[in-house]
Amino acid sequence: MYFLSGWPKRLLCPLGSPAEAPFHVQSDPQRAFFAVLAPARLSIWYSRPSVLIVTYKEPTKSSTQFGSYKQTEWRPDSTMIAVSTAHGYILFFHITSARGEKYLYEPVYPKGSPQMKGTPHFKEEQCAPALNLEMRKILDLQAPVTSLQSVSEDLLVATSDGLLHLIHWEGMTNGRKAINLCTVPFSVDLQSSRVGSFLGFADVYIRDMEYCATLDGFAVVFNDGKVGFITPVSSRFTAELHGVWPQDVVDGTCVAVNNKYRLMAFGCASGSVQVYTIDNTTGAMLLSHKLELTAKQYPDIWNKTGAVKLVRWSPDNSVVIVTWEYGGLSLWSVFGAQLICTLGGDFAYRSDGTKKDPLKINSMSWGAEGYHLWVISGFGSQHNEIESDFRSIIKQPSILLFQFIKSVLTVNPCMSNQEQVLLQGEDRLYLNCGEASQTQNPRSSSAHSQHKLGQDRSPFADGGLESQSLSTLLGHRHWHVVQISSTYLESNWPIRFSAIDYLGQNIAVVGKFGFAHYSLLTKKWKLFGNITQEQNMIVTGGLAWWNDFMVLACYNMSDHQEELRVYLRTSNLDNAFAHVTKTQAETLLLSVFRDMIIVFRADCSICLYSIERKSDGPNTTAGIQVLQEVSMSRYIPHPFLVVSVTLTSVSTENGITLKMPQQARDAESIMLNLAGQLIMMQRDRSGPQIREKDSNPNQRKLLPFCPPVVLAQSVENVWTTCRANKQKRHLLEALWLSCGGAGMKVWLPLFPRDHRKPHSFLSQRIMLPFHINIYPLAVLFEDALVLGAVNDTLPYDSLYTRNSAREQLEVYFPFCVVERTSQIYLHHILRQLLVRNLGEQALLLAQSCAALPYFPHVLELMLHEVLEEEATSREPIPDPLLPTVAKFITEFPLFLQTVVHCARKTEYALWNYLFAAVGNPKDLFEECLMAQDLDTAASYLIILQNMEVPAVSRQHATLLFNTALEQGKWDLCRHMIRFLKAIGSGESETPPSTPTAQEPSSSGGFEFFRNRSISLSQSAENVPPSKFSLQKTLSMPSGPSGKRWSKDSDCAENMYIDMMLWRHARRLLEDVRLKDLGCFAAQLGFELISWLCKERTRAARVDNFVVALKRLHKDFLWPFPIIPASSISSPFKNGKYRTVGEQLLKSQSAEPFLNLEIDAGIPNIQRSQSWLGNIGPTHHEVDTASSQGPQMQDAFLSPLSNKAGDECSIGSATDLTESSSMVDGDWTMVDENFSTLSLTQSELEHISMELASKGPHKSQVQLRYLLHIFMEAGCLDWCIVIGLILRESSIINQILVITQSSEVDGEMLQNIKTGLHAVDRWASTDCPGYKPFLNIIKPQLQKLSEITEEQVQPDAFQPVTAGKTPEQTSPRAEESRSSSSHGSIPQGELTGTSVVSRKEEDMTRAQEEEPFQDGTYDCSVS
Repeated sequence: MYFLSGWPKRLLCPLGSPAEAPFHVQSDPQRAFFAVLAPARLSIWYSRPSVLIVTYKEPTKSSTQFGSYKQTEWRPDSTMIAVSTAHGYILFFHITSARGEKYLYEPVYPKGSPQMKGTPHFKEEQCAPALNLEMRKILDLQAPVTSLQSVSEDLLVATSDGLLHLIHWEGMTNGRKAINLCTVPFSVDLQSSRVGSFLGFADVYIRDMEYCATLDGFAVVFNDGKVGFITPVSSRFTAELHGVWPQDVVDGTCVAVNNKYRLMAFGCASGSVQVYTIDNTTGAMLLSHKLELTAKQYPDIWNKTGAVKLVRWSPDNSVVIVTWEYGGLSLWSVFGAQLICTLGGDFAYRSDGTKKDPLKINSMSWGAEGYHLWVISGFGSQHNEIESDFRSIIKQPSILLFQFIKSVLTVNPCMSNQEQVLLQGEDRLYLNCGEASQTQNPRSSSAHSQHKLGQDRSPFADGGLESQSLSTLLGHRHWHVVQISSTYLESNWPIRFSAIDYLGQNIAVVGKFGFAHYSLLTKKWKLFGNITQEQNMIVTGGLAWWNDFMVLACYNMSDHQEELRVYLRTSNLDNAFAHVTKTQAETLLLSVFRDMIIVFRADCSICLYSIERKSDGPNTTAGIQVLQEVSMSRYIPHPFLVVSVTLTSVSTENGITLKMPQQARDAESIMLNLAGQLIMMQRDRSGPQIREKDSNPNQRKLLPFCPPVVLAQSVENVWTTCRANKQKRHLLEALWLSCGGAGMKVWLPLFPRDHRKPHSFLSQRIMLPFHINIYPLAVLFEDALVLGAVNDTLPYDSLYTRNSAREQLEVYFPFCVVERTSQIYLHHILRQLLVRNLGEQALLLAQSCAALPYFPHVLELMLHEVLEEEATSREPIPDPLLPTVAKFITEFPLFLQTVVHCARKTEYALWNYLFAAVGNPKDLFEECLMAQDLDTAASYLIILQNMEVPAVSRQHATLLFNTALEQGKWDLCRHMIRFLKAIGSGESETPPSTPTAQEPSSSGGFEFFRNRSISLSQSAENVPPSKFSLQKTLSMPSGPSGKRWSKDSDCAENMYIDMMLWRHARRLLEDVRLKDLGCFAAQLGFELISWLCKERTRAARVDNFVVALKRLHKDFLWPFPIIPASSISSPFKNGKYRTVGEQLLKSQSAEPFLNLEIDAGIPNIQRSQSWLGNIGPTHHEVDTASSQGPQMQDAFLSPLSNKAGDECSIGSATDLTESSSMVDGDWTMVDENFSTLSLTQSELEHISMELASKGPHKSQVQLRYLLHIFMEAGCLDWCIVIGLILRESSIINQILVITQSSEVDGEMLQNIKTGLHAVDRWASTDCPGYKPFLNIIKPQLQKLSEITEEQVQPDAFQPVTAGKTPEQTSPRAEESRSSSSHGSIPQGELTGTSVVSRKEEDMTRAQEEEPFQDGTYDCSVS
């Protein structure tokens, strides 16, 4: 409602002796002037600008006669002030205009500025008037005056001798006798008035009193602490009075009255404020609510505040401010919701934690519209209780001005059907709907387009408007601040009303006269072009938006006529474009519902109008017609008591039972907030309904209304929407109420399931109360959210030293800001429904909201709150709710997560109670495994670890670990390894943090360089090719995993984990899942090579070469080879390419990789060089003296990359950078004269065939890596399989070389031989594409046969390590033989670059790639 803003301002009073410090401030009825009292001075201040106008100083002689000044009271027309003095005198001062100068201060404008043009009332608004004070009359009442109160034309004075004097403002007693309080009968209520007891003791007098116009009586506090309410028995105020009092208040100190809500707030010595209302029927005083600090919020101060010193209601009667003897301010809404209290937080404590003295307040008074609070602090006169340094600073007495921002709902309640929060300050507005550009999002664009359509028909015709986007309404914590046009403010301060349109794109504000509006899209204000028109209208009943129109009720000063006006936003602001309807009486409230306007008038009548768009002639206007009038004077004692009036489609019958379905969305009822009582008047449908079908649609709306029904008490705000949504009928057809300290209430419709006939005994609506932690300012209906605002503080005391005198206010008070906030309420409603055994309704409601992003949080909150309450309850609960809630949550798939998240956020002591209701955690864990929800299962594991013995948690952890291995959830696997070790080594007190969600980046893929330390002797990027050498050192994996494996490898726990890892690796190999094996080893730092060495003759054998080959093709998305049609006449037989190969080979012969043992039968030209996604990069140092030097330099084939998995196409030249090996800066990517090489059709076909027969590049890198691993582990049979799939005879040759040079197991050779024969047979029958390659390696196969026949018995094979010579450590050069004997060149045998660059490329490429996951292939160095 109200929020503090910024720092308080200080107004310095003129210097005087400390005895002349001000102690009392009182505003005049219009809140333009403030009377400030010092012991012998009366000063008049002006509010805007806040300046001192005039001071009257009592001469010393008369001052001793009268005594010091005590209290003041203004005459209602602000022409006189009455001042009471200590010795029982009342002094009457007249306020007159000064003779010479009319103004004290005048604004000075530069010449020619628009403000210079004469505007009516301009000077009065802009300048402080020059006034004089003169004492006219002195009245001696002969007893100290305790209270002054102005009652219309009279002044009521209470004196300490127990008398009430009624004095005329002219200073005469009118001959009326003073009333003695002892003669006034008091009773508990008015019915027992005849037997009222009298006060009966002599020394009773009134300590404080205030007149309540709407109750026509006085709230009084007596000197003995009793409180009461005195009313005249007859209508005129005469000697015959009667009083009522409550029995239980005996410590009253002060009183304040709220006229709008008919409340009397009595401050008590205990520090609480008791708020009473009068019972309409009996006249007794009923306690409405209490305002008191709770021990929970203010543990160190709640009972040490002292007595309540002052209570003041705001000008709009929507908040009350309270201060205590001890000091401090607190702000409460009408029905007791606490908004601000300065006894806690940054107000009470400095940044270093030391306590501040609270601000003591002697007097306070609200400024115009409640934007300011004028405070006179207690520092001036009280010398003893103040910090000495603080007192020395405030040598000069001062007045503090606290600044407030308030919700628009306090003054313009018709805004409650909006979903925006709008706050208004004195010169700016705060919106929560963000930038206008943001609001054009998918969800609100439909609403926007309907606005455009609305020019010819109502936007509600098809299902109503969409709600605004959640992201725009919640957005961030900051407000969108709009400065109000200074031109408008200058002559029309203060802002009284403001309103925002449905889409949150246009705002209108109303000041003293006229109005102005602003567009968030154009960021421009629109003001009246003719200032006379603006100054001629006073808006009385608020304003509202209807589509592009502003509807407002105003008083036309020139015609003395009440009017209802409609202005179009897009046209100029001028009465010529307005539609004006004259009304009989003053309009107090106005609201818009669909295409209807409802108006409440000062004669207590309600009028309904229809509004429609009219486009006759050039100007678009709106037409307004009266539909219906309803007189409410029977039910409303005073028109000022009506807080809000709205039309709604809510009725006690929900849509199903109505005879006609469309009636559910009509204006079914009027909601009237009468002084906090919510009254509903429904359409009377009891009469005959047949005629409606054939009558015209306007007649149908004219059904009469039933007599009113009271729905709820203590209501501050009401929210309802006119939209309809079949999915969320519960939320959209509900009525939301905010009830101050009692929280919120919702009047929820109950629907039978599947349109069954409702039970006659079941109510069709139910009122559910619930508490929320914020003050609600808007309700998002579909999103089940309440939006609000909250005060936050920023202390700046650390910026200043304690003795810096100037900035003391900034040190003493924190800087106040207003933050946006929101809260979910759905769990409260579901819980209330479950308590009332309405589980079916709760389920319907929850299912309609299950798509909300925070729905899991809703279930969790509900479970958590019920668990906390019931498990920590001291008394046994007869009917516990937890089992019901648990059963309710099982209806949703989120059940398992909800339970475990709730448990993890609850203390361990409550777990047994929780799991007794929801089920055994072991069973829930198994359900998670069955549902494949491993992350949730991991959370349950932590529960089990705390609730069960270690053996049980190890057993479950093993289950989960194995499942996670199977599914490749590597993050989880790593956590599980840590968890299992913790159980084993007794570290189980610190359970592992389970990931809430799988991180996609680190799951799947070979991150092999992370965990296997392969060191390149020099960085691969900047080494010239001739010097490049690659050394592989296979060691323990580096990084954390390395430490993990080496730390206590001999302990049983590590053995246990290793066994599981070995078992998984064995299973992967047996299922020929090499790709998964690579991921597994890379992600978990598994020692693949050492394990393969051990398993070489067991699990790491290839049992069926053909199955293995097929599986690899499938896993690595590698296409089976095909025989090209043009292979016979292949262009690549051409000698000129051979020269390139030779040339490159010569230029690099210095490299260590090239002195390989090359088989005698094979020429030096490397022919079976597979394209690694390219036909090698060219080199600048080509020897141009070679046979075809000059023309060959330009004619190299460019690399053609094949990027996209299965989509094999010839890559464009721009792809080169991605797939070419940039080993050295001297390698060119593509020669400019690439196009000079002309390719025939068949050559192109051959190239495309070449590309088509290769798999994705990343698969290639992975296969080569696996090849390298198997090579080092000595699993030659696997190497053969990979060699086959890559179709590189050089690999086969290399293996052959190893079989010759090393002692290899004969069994393995035999296995390789039989396997290759099987592949040969399979190729002949099923896959002829393999035949050409198999033909190439035939000679090697024969060699293999010879070796196996020799049956050499080998020693145990040692894996190659870094100590061996380079020839052995590196994968062999790719070799091939001339294919002339075969008649065709097998595919993929184009020479383009030497082996070295190929191998370098593999390694550097592998370092650059990222890990892959589920079909995206990446490798990375981390």
